[in-house]
Amino acid sequence: MAVITKPLGAVTKAVEEVRHYSLPVMAGGVVIAILYFGRVFFITSIIAIMIAFILEPFVVLLVRLRLPRGVASFVVCALALSFLYVVSMGVYAQLSTLYAQLPVYGQRIGDLVDSVQQKLETAEQQTYRMVVPGRQRKEEELARAALLAAEQQARTKRRAQTPTTVTAPLPGVIPEVRIHEDKSPIGGYIFSGLTSFYQVLLMASFVPFLVYFMLSWRDHINRSFLQFFRGEDRMIAARSLEGIAGIVRGFVVGNFLLGLLLAFASSLIFWWMRLPFPLLAGALSGFLSLVPYIGLPVAMVPPLFAALSVNQIQVYVGVLVTVAVLHLSALNVLYPKVVGARVHLNPLVVTFSLMLWGFLWDAAGLLLAIPLTAALKAVCDNIIALRPFGKFLGD
Repeated sequence: MAVITKPLGAVTKAVEEVRHYSLPVMAGGVVIAILYFGRVFFITSIIAIMIAFILEPFVVLLVRLRLPRGVASFVVCALALSFLYVVSMGVYAQLSTLYAQLPVYGQRIGDLVDSVQQKLETAEQQTYRMVVPGRQRKEEELARAALLAAEQQARTKRRAQTPTTVTAPLPGVIPEVRIHEDKSPIGGYIFSGLTSFYQVLLMASFVPFLVYFMLSWRDHINRSFLQFFRGEDRMIAARSLEGIAGIVRGFVVGNFLLGLLLAFASSLIFWWMRLPFPLLAGALSGFLSLVPYIGLPVAMVPPLFAALSVNQIQVYVGVLVTVAVLHLSALNVLYPKVVGARVHLNPLVVTFSLMLWGFLWDAAGLLLAIPLTAALKAVCDNIIALRPFGKFLGD
């Protein structure tokens, strides 16, 4: 009896090919699910790592002055928290003054909305007069007025027929009390929002401790991490860590310095224009200008809101021109030299990374998309098998 082995061999080869392609897809799906459901944990950890990268040069400076690394880390973290506290108090003072003037801004916004509505109604009426003939237009206006009068009469009749007396229960009869639990969508939305805010606040409380331990135990963490690798792989891992540290530090520090420069220039120009709250509007506009793709329109919102109390055309035009000039100058002149020289990502990859990380982690993903993708490129550049992916991500 002859045994046919050729079809079985073809089937086995096909199964192996399917397994070869399906396992990476399944692994990618599992990684995406873990990143999505554990986003609060990952965002907190990544923010702590980035802050540690920023503060590391200051710790090294104090270590060179013969301070123990633990003491140097504590001093740097304490100074960073003090700086953050001073900035928060300044922002709080500006917001308190802004809160006292909210009725003025509310009145300005209401006037603008009424003006826009009036202009839209006028344009609609003019278009209606041009399109619809005069006799037919009069008949439709009369019919509309009659319909409104009929609706008002019916509404008045319903109010008059509504009973206002409350019947008392019969003696000796216990009224049935029904407990109705009203689950409104607004209440559920508020509860979910408070739950998310509590999670974010809880995780944010861990950031100072994570930063301190990352700085004070940096040498131990690096040595312990490299122990997982042997031979040449250890050198590859060390170069990858150095590349990631350099990219993240260059990106974060470069964006921070660029944001400070834009905030200072914006605040100075807004103060010269006598715009209300120049420090708050300038700082928000300067840092929001660095948001990828939507930075320009978002950066215009704070100074335009501050200009509502002045309500002058020349002030609005000055704000728009100032924000546009500073944003375009920073994006085309300063950003490539300060930040772009370290990142080396092509625009298509940047766009896809913003979409992916924005989908996974919302607003935090948009802010962390570029450093995460640049760190992934640094790993790919140091591993021979992954260098084609690094070239694909690069510029």
